[in-house]
Amino acid sequence: MESPAVTPPLKFILESLLFAAQKPLTAKELNDFLALAAQDETAPEATPFKKVREDDIVTALTELEQDHQTAARSYRLACIGESWQFVSQPEFAPWLRALLGRKARPPRLSQPGVETLTIIAYRQPTTRAEIEQIRGVSVDGVMQTLLERGLIEAAGRAEVVGRPVTYVTTPLFLEYFGIRALEDLPAADELRRLPVQRPDALITADPNPATAPDGTAPPQAELPIEEVRPAPVEPSPIPPQPDPASTPPAPEAPQNP
Repeated sequence: MESPAVTPPLKFILESLLFAAQKPLTAKELNDFLALAAQDETAPEATPFKKVREDDIVTALTELEQDHQTAARSYRLACIGESWQFVSQPEFAPWLRALLGRKARPPRLSQPGVETLTIIAYRQPTTRAEIEQIRGVSVDGVMQTLLERGLIEAAGRAEVVGRPVTYVTTPLFLEYFGIRALEDLPAADELRRLPVQRPDALITADPNPATAPDGTAPPQAELPIEEVRPAPVEPSPIPPQPDPASTPPAPEAPQNP
């Protein structure tokens, strides 16, 4: 008689998935694998995890992260950009480089690039004009570099006159700096509160301003009309006409012989 299958704790199931995964996994992706495993009729031990809340998965992963930190092994569990993965500890880098070789890394960001990226990270979504007001210089070249490296992206348009493009950071930005989420950025309240001159807001932010909720045309806002009076037109001076009596006769053309 076979002994009934034992259902392991949730955190160890998640550990096995992350250990075998070829890429970082989010809590949602892990939840999808749990639901997929529960469909296997030959694995009744997977049925209890058919419907697990993502909050419970994050709680189990956090507990697992603390377990690995306490164990002080050569690797740890890390959450970078809301995705979980096992990473090696920095002190073991020399031996891992000997095994795997040196991986070509993109060049480090310049100081203007770091400053511009910092402004976007703390004030996103923000426009190019706002960034230039804070830095005091043009950022066209720096913005193009950040876009090409995938650290920022266009997120829409601001509801102000001209509808300028707004920019935000990407998940690659979190991975580049090893940050779990934007909430984990160091406090920079002064940078967030730094005033900038914004263009005037649009009259309406309604995505469909031509139609009111009841299907009728919305009333038009009445703008104050100033009385415009035509400027007085001064008569143009008439040049004096020559006196025929005082005008000498024109010389006659010579006659050919």
